[in-house]
Parts: sequence; C-alpha cells; structure tokens
Amino acid sequence: MNGAPVGIELRLQVQYGGDFKLDLNTVLPGQGVTAVFGPSGCGKTTLLRAVAGLTRPARARIAVNGEAWQDDERALWQPPHRRPLGMVFQDARLFEHLTVQGNLDFALKRVPPGERWVALPRAVELLGIGDLMKRRPAQLSGGERQRVAIARALAASPRLLLLDEPLAALDAARKAELLPYFERLTRELGLPVLYVTHALDEVARLADHLMLLDAGRVTAHGPAATLLARLDVARRHGDDAGALIEGTVTALDPDDHLLHVCFGDNTVQCVQTTAAAPRTPGQRVRLRVLARDVSLTLSAARDTSILNILPATVQSLTNDGPAQTLVALDADGTPLLARVTRKSAQALFLTPGQTVYAQIKGVAVLD
Repeated sequence: MNGAPVGIELRLQVQYGGDFKLDLNTVLPGQGVTAVFGPSGCGKTTLLRAVAGLTRPARARIAVNGEAWQDDERALWQPPHRRPLGMVFQDARLFEHLTVQGNLDFALKRVPPGERWVALPRAVELLGIGDLMKRRPAQLSGGERQRVAIARALAASPRLLLLDEPLAALDAARKAELLPYFERLTRELGLPVLYVTHALDEVARLADHLMLLDAGRVTAHGPAATLLARLDVARRHGDDAGALIEGTVTALDPDDHLLHVCFGDNTVQCVQTTAAAPRTPGQRVRLRVLARDVSLTLSAARDTSILNILPATVQSLTNDGPAQTLVALDADGTPLLARVTRKSAQALFLTPGQTVYAQIKGVAVLD
C-alpha cells in the first residue's frame, strides 16, 4: 500500500458551474459509520458521487484503506463498475421487473465467488427481508424497498457502503422501523459506511464519526460524541443540541421499567419503553441527553423528582441567542451540554473550572 493511510482518503476538488466548489483534503476512519452532515447544497451528495466515480473530480486522490480508486498524480482512474462499493439512494432504484430475489441475484453475479465476503443469507436475516423474496418492488412498502436496496448493495461484497439520505423519503413510522436494521448491520458486518444526512437524530443514532460540510468544505470532523458536544457545533443545532453517551447496562428495574446505565463512575436511570428490545446487564447502549433537558445547580438537590443528578465541571460557555447560554460540561470524562438562561448563568457565576451539578430531566436510549 506504499505507506498510504489506512482509512478513507479524500483529496479532491469538484467545480460546479457558478461559484460552488467542493474542496476536501482529509482522511476518515476506515471502519464504522461516518456521517456526512450539513445543510442542503453543501456538497454531501456531490462527495458521494465523486467517491463512487459517478462524478469525476478535476483533481483527486480517492483511496479506501490503501486501495486507490482515483489518483491523478499516477494517472489512475477506476470507473464506477470497477470500484468495490455499494450505494443506496433516497429512492431504492430497484429493478421493477425483478423479484426481490432477482434483484439480489443481479448484484451477486457482479462478484466472482472467490471475492464474496458478505454472507448474503446473514444480510437477508439482519435486514428482515426473508419473507419478501418472491415479491416485486411494487408490492413493497417504502421501508421494505430500502431494506432490499441495502441488501442488494451488500450482495456485491463492497469494501465501502455509500448511503445518500436513505431515510429522507420515509415517514416517521417507516424511519423508526428501519433504523434498528441499520444498527444491526453496521455492528455485525464492520463495513465502513459514508452516511449522508441532514437529520441530527440519524447522526446521534448511527454515527461513530462525524464530518461537517459547509459550502463545499470540511468545517470539522471527529468522533461523533466529541464533536456534537462542542459549543461551536452545538449552537447550530438549536433545540436538537445534545450530547451522546456510550454506557453499559448494569441493572433493570422491571417494576418501574428503568434501566441503570453506567459510564465512568456515573450511573443514570433511563425509561425502558415496552416497545424497545429487552436490555440485559453488560449490554452496551448509546444514550442521548439534550441540552434543553439539563439544568444546573451549585449543590445537589435532594427533594426533587429528577432522578439523574451528576457532578460536573464547567468546561466553557457561550451565548446562545439573545437570552440563553450554552454550557459545555465534563462529567467524569464524558461531555454533556446544558442550556440555561443568561440570567441564570450570571446568577450562578458560571465560569470554566467551576464544579456544578447537572440535573438531567430526560435521557433517550438510542440503541
């Protein structure tokens, strides 16, 4: 691999008429889910098309875990059909004249038997489409079509999966139905994924790594939990600003339907909804705590309905609109955010390094 970085190497420029230019020079992790996040028109889809070879940058090096697909310094260009990737769009783009089985077989034939590494029956099982094999696309719901599209992409045993806002065309119910399938796939297959979205809830649920795009340039990238808790990033997200917490289930209270989740030396209690899959001690879970659900005190309250009160240290704070302050906190090594009124911040004399207590009104269990 000639010393090439292990990861997804993106060094490219794409000029689209007018003033817009996609200009990237970065290396992303070669495993897990990297969410590409930003406003409409920032270059997210253009990036995926360049990686897939559907758009040819004016100048580029694109390589995945050391394998170059385009390198203009070496006059190297792999056309789309020679790139070992799978791509799923907003619309499933299934072959309407074929059954589900026929769609999967079409993709499977692209790969010589000796190069197939995805066990298709297992992918079918993970995506829950085993009972759909004899149906044609017209007989499927929107969520089912997207699951089949993902299975077809996996049938080609890709080394990279590109997902271009795959949930954008689905209603809230179908979206909620599909997200658990994504989680199971990404955990079990270990396939690197570039996941384009403008939905923060999808980032929070799925992303290991986050890359922020704005006007064709990378403004930041890093671990999703770290980046979402940065004040300059969180300020852009309004009421959706919040922190991610990776924790371990330590106990389940069946009478009150509460999970006990430990991270560092802290434990929080979370509502275990009856619709969610049962949790077991030792299971890893991801939690989301919105800044608007965190208030601050200088001493630990005792007579309160709030179950989760954690000691924390103020890291930094910034004005958030005309009347509010956004506060970055460290809770035993785990980042949290709190949004309080500016008047409250002044009354508490909040300053970096100060010890406070974070009162967490709500904790969402994401997976």
